[in-house]
Amino acid sequence: MSILSASRPARLSRDAQRLVFLAQALELSGSRIEDIYWEKLLLTHLDKLLRGRQNRTVETALEHLLSANSSAYEVLAEQAETASESLALTRSGVEYDVLLVSAPVLAWTRYQLPSVALNPSQQEALVAHLREHVVSADAKVAIVPYMIGFEQMPQSFHDTWAWTDRLGRQALGMSVEPHPAQRNPENDSMLADTQFLIAAVVVPKGEPVFRWQTSPDSIGPTRETCHKLWQQAAGEVLAPLYTACQTELLLPDAFYMTNREADRRIRPLSIMASVAWLQIATPFTAHQLRACIAACGNENVEEYRIGFSPLNSNDVIYGCIWPVLSREEAMADSIDSDQPSVSDEIAALLKQLDIHEIKRLPGILPSEFCEDCGAPYFPNALGEMLHPELPEDADTGPVQFH
Repeated sequence: MSILSASRPARLSRDAQRLVFLAQALELSGSRIEDIYWEKLLLTHLDKLLRGRQNRTVETALEHLLSANSSAYEVLAEQAETASESLALTRSGVEYDVLLVSAPVLAWTRYQLPSVALNPSQQEALVAHLREHVVSADAKVAIVPYMIGFEQMPQSFHDTWAWTDRLGRQALGMSVEPHPAQRNPENDSMLADTQFLIAAVVVPKGEPVFRWQTSPDSIGPTRETCHKLWQQAAGEVLAPLYTACQTELLLPDAFYMTNREADRRIRPLSIMASVAWLQIATPFTAHQLRACIAACGNENVEEYRIGFSPLNSNDVIYGCIWPVLSREEAMADSIDSDQPSVSDEIAALLKQLDIHEIKRLPGILPSEFCEDCGAPYFPNALGEMLHPELPEDADTGPVQFH
């Protein structure tokens, strides 16, 4: 067993100190047997904290490890996700595993995204397609009865745990409070966004959750076949709700992993939709636009902001944000590597969209926002962060920055 320092970090509560210790222990483990030992202790402690609504304790431990031990930070973050998106329930003496599942729908348009609500028949159809094409035959399923936008997602590990617990109990026919009423998403001016069907999948303890787990060989269902069947079946249900939009349905899977994939996939679609809309709303073609790319953040790169200007002006008329989703992405532009950096990827996409005047600004610029309206500022060719202002003769349809 690994030998760990007995010293405890300062200014942490006892529970936070234990999280830090257990995360460091698991990170230092040298065998699968030891992994299992530390994982059990860590997940038990996390479950106690999340049930007790002590999310701040988890966040404090993560903040400490982020600066003190990045590897242990990754371990604790992964285990906190596991503890909040999966749990165990018992009904009538039978133990069940519960997994929170996300089914993202990427949508983009030249016009504007609609607000999407699900009527009862659409809800029933989507549950039926999940049961038929994605989850195992013995699984029970309960869904949030409307599509969820990013702004409606759980905002903490405890919130995620509460969704998992509520939907899991609902799937088992246990008494639960109804899911909170839908907050109307302010997406009537969005050009590209992701919405999510959120579900809890409940199976007898230790049994397969997904259909692709049910065959021990390559003869049975695979992720690829399940994805194709889900795209076709669920796509027919959702198509009428996304008029004049292009959509892509990702494979339903575990909550956090699938949401990260949706975050990654929506970024280029946001730029594509923005360039297409600019050519409709303004008198400029792609060839008449300049794009300026700036890494933004405080001490580290947190996002890339792309400002669009006419070729003959330094005014910023529109902008897009490309969020950084990993430590590797944050460091990509500062490391000599044969692999394309994030700014390389953005520039290549802009060129594919026929924007050939591209300026990449050096260093890290502050992530500034307008104090009056809260809109993010975007860079121009001089390295200035400016409030985007559309031309006076622009068709001021969708103008939300994403």
